[in-house]
Order: sequence, then C-alpha cells, then structure tokens
Amino acid sequence: MKILKFLGIIIAIVLFVILGAGLYINFTKPTVNEPPKLFAKGDSISITRGKYLANHVAVCIDCHSQRDWSLFSGPVIPGTEGGGGEVFDQNAGFPGKIYSSNLTPAALSAWSDGEIYRAITSGVGKDGHALFPLMSYPRFGKMSIDDVLSIIAYIRTLKPIQKNIPKTELDFPVSLLNKLGPKPAEHEVRPEPSDTLKYGAYLVNAAGCVDCHSKQDKGKIVEGTAFGGGMEFVQPAGIIRAPNITKHPTLGIGNWTPELFIAKFKSYDNNNQGPIKVEKGQLNTPMPWKMYSGMTTQDLSAIYSYLQSLKPIANKVEVRTYKK
Repeated sequence: MKILKFLGIIIAIVLFVILGAGLYINFTKPTVNEPPKLFAKGDSISITRGKYLANHVAVCIDCHSQRDWSLFSGPVIPGTEGGGGEVFDQNAGFPGKIYSSNLTPAALSAWSDGEIYRAITSGVGKDGHALFPLMSYPRFGKMSIDDVLSIIAYIRTLKPIQKNIPKTELDFPVSLLNKLGPKPAEHEVRPEPSDTLKYGAYLVNAAGCVDCHSKQDKGKIVEGTAFGGGMEFVQPAGIIRAPNITKHPTLGIGNWTPELFIAKFKSYDNNNQGPIKVEKGQLNTPMPWKMYSGMTTQDLSAIYSYLQSLKPIANKVEVRTYKK
C-alpha cells in the first residue's frame, strides 16, 4: 500500500508539472521582440525585386492565392493573387486546418511594415499569436533584410481582395507546441551572384527546396535526408512524393547537366506547353513549376551548382503511387 501511495504521489507530481508547463507555454508564448520600426521602400526597384522574389523564388504568392488543381502544377488563378484562403488540412497530412492568410492591402492596410516583417521572419502575427511554420519564417528570417523589405513593398501593391478566411485550427498538442516555434530573425547578407555556391545556397534557402525534397517527422527534417526526397503529398488518387535532388548519379540528379536542369524549369515558362489538364483519377504535382520557371537563368544555374555540391543520398523514391 505504501508503494502504491508513493507511486500515486509521483504520478500526481508529474501531472502537475506537465499541466503547469502547458499553462506556462499557453499563456506566455511566443516571446519575440516587439515589431521593429522599419519601413519598406516603395520605389520601383524595390517593388520589382519583391515581385520577383514573391512570385518566382520565395513564391509567397503560391500559397497565398487560389490554385487551379484541375491543371498541371495547380497554377494560380488570375485575380486571386495574394488573397489567401488555401487550406492545408488532415487530408494532406497536416496537424489541423491551416489557412493561408490574405496578403493584399484589404487585410494588411492596418499592419505596419514592422508587423509584416515580424510575421514573415519570426512567425508572430499582429495580435501576437504564433504562425504555423508551413509559412516558412525560419527560412525567411535568414534572407537579407533588404529582400524581405522588397517583398513587403511588393505585396503593398497587390490588388485588394476582400475575403473572409477562417482561423487556423491546429490539433492538440501541436496547437500548444507551435507556440514555442517563433524566434528572432538571423539575417544573412545576400551573396554576390559571382560567388556561385554561396549565392546558390541563399536562393535554395529562400525557395524552400529542402522543405519538400526531404523526409519530415512532426514538422522537422529527418536527419540525413535533406534534399534526398521522399516527402509525401496525399491526394485522392494516391500519393505523390518529392524526388531526390542530390547528385546521386542514378537515384538523384547527378547525371543532369546545368543545361538540362535549367531547361526543365524553363519549359514551363510563358506557358510554352499551354495549360495541361489533369484528368480525374490522376495525381497532380504540388511543385509550382510555373512560378519557379520565372527565375533567371543565372539564379537557376546557381541553384544547380549548390545542389551538385551536396553529398549524394542513395534514396530511391517512388514518385507516384496510385490507389488500387
């Protein structure tokens, strides 16, 4: 009886500690600095740079718009740019219902540039709540401040879209643990394009290649799988997986030339192939080829060089698995 009583006391203490920790996290996190007093320049150079980054590198417009999934690669539906509303839910393997926010002036006119900057780079909304890292603030916080401010300058120019978007609802305990994610930005200086490897690494971070072309467990990259492919995207017709983009000669892109790599992206530029209809029962790629195809040849070349500098991973990926 004494042993049972002792065990009961221990269990009670553990539960009390867990409850206390949960309450502490819930009511005190996230703890990130107040939004800084900074301002995005509205000049044409900054806006043009921001437009390029938001549409073709960091592809903010990809998630924060409506995409036509009846067509290959789900191109953005014209007129919905920045309006948000895309849902990422349990059917696609996410821990809850996550809605992309409205980036147009209709929603952000009351936000200061500093508040937008903090959301992009640290993952904290105007009201202080933690954003889910599907919006990859850990990556964006490594971009140069100038590039982030250029993106802000650009989204300020978007056509206002009035749209009521549901609040994101995360499953427990992710709803609690998510509050531990936000952290101050750790900006890098954008390398000169002449420093090909460093510049390529900068672009790969901004583009988020590792996010999809790796295996993830509970939102974290599984150690040793970076760029080796395997992340699964569940669709009604089956599962599509991100391919291996390391330089492995047979399982990755080790036998690709720079010209082939660039041509792969540019084949989707300017609708060279026209819209490709995805038939019912077929899998569709989540890769926003049309958006990435707008990158300059120089930037694509730098990305290729960086990927070819990485360690090859012998991971065979079955890209498509259809339901039987």
